[in-house]
Amino acid sequence: MSTKIFVNLPVKDLDKSKAFFTALGYSFDPQFTDENAACLVISDEIYAMLLTEPYFKSFTNKDVADATKSTEAIVALGVESKERVDDLVDTALASGGSPSNDTMDQGFMYARSFQDPDGHLWEVAYVDMAAMQQSEG
Repeated sequence: MSTKIFVNLPVKDLDKSKAFFTALGYSFDPQFTDENAACLVISDEIYAMLLTEPYFKSFTNKDVADATKSTEAIVALGVESKERVDDLVDTALASGGSPSNDTMDQGFMYARSFQDPDGHLWEVAYVDMAAMQQSEG
């Protein structure tokens, strides 16, 4: 059974967020995109709902975290190569994102991180499964 995931993230400026993720090569599902929300298509099974803060607030009784001051989650994306990690993170940084953690290179796993314009943390990682199995053996 396949399960889709919809990560809901509050954003201060929906148009700015859409421009940022479009620059990273992602698209939006127009069926679930309007003036309050944009459905960021990450893959066939993974979506991020970028919701204006007032709209996001309508789904919770809790305060909305300020992602520039605290970490509410880290969204991690697995990609197909080290080069794709670098391409995606470099593009994020050039498109209005900011640096996050230091690059992690453990040989079999390579990861870099960035913060989107709202401060949400994104980690992009490549895992070489063959090299990982050799390091375990």
